[in-house]
Amino acid sequence: MASGFGQFCPVAVACEVFAERWTPLIIRELLAGVEKFNDIHRGIPLISRALLTRRLRELEAARVITREALPSGKGRRYCLTEAGKEFHAVIEGLGAWGQRWTVRVDPKRLDPAFLLWNMRRRIAVERLPARRVVVRFNFSGVPAHYRGRRTFWLILERTLVDLCIDDPGFEVDLYLEADLAAMAKVWLGDVPCESMLRSGGIQLLGPRPLAKAFPSWLMLSHYAEVPRPQRLAAEVKRPHLGD
Repeated sequence: MASGFGQFCPVAVACEVFAERWTPLIIRELLAGVEKFNDIHRGIPLISRALLTRRLRELEAARVITREALPSGKGRRYCLTEAGKEFHAVIEGLGAWGQRWTVRVDPKRLDPAFLLWNMRRRIAVERLPARRVVVRFNFSGVPAHYRGRRTFWLILERTLVDLCIDDPGFEVDLYLEADLAAMAKVWLGDVPCESMLRSGGIQLLGPRPLAKAFPSWLMLSHYAEVPRPQRLAAEVKRPHLGD
């Protein structure tokens, strides 16, 4: 790395690799199984492509990742080395701490594209019907500063879950209308999906069997079951629809 702390302490030299801006999130995406540049960028949309390129080169130089040609010969993929995989415990610890001690659902952090990008990875495919199910998500309560799309499609199949930002052309089976903050709270495990459905923060329109089964398909955030102190638990459960 170009800059450093000027200490030989293992904590200091490890931070020179790990604690650069955006680097923990890049490693988070790689640990989640993402390999291609564009997919890494989709998981961290606010980083510029130029800076992402630089960070990946730095991680490669630090022997945290390797860059390999795709089997097709077109493009490259990024893979964690043994050194990179050891960051798993660090990322898990950071995620658990953030879930336990912080309140994250506020307008500055809400992003429907990021929410759906993560939700697609947490679908219990073994619980899906044998046939394809298409769910259209439409979000209200999106922060004024957000300039991206508010409507998305999840294509759910037992062999593949895909996220589309344009109409895929398939018949829609379920329409999900949701306040973005409400959906984020469900995703993080702060409020049960059934409670939001009863309160109207989330509405599911479509065949009753599919609408009833939908909450069982969504496994929620990887950190949703991390326990919170009572004070924070009470705070995040207060309804803030339309924030």
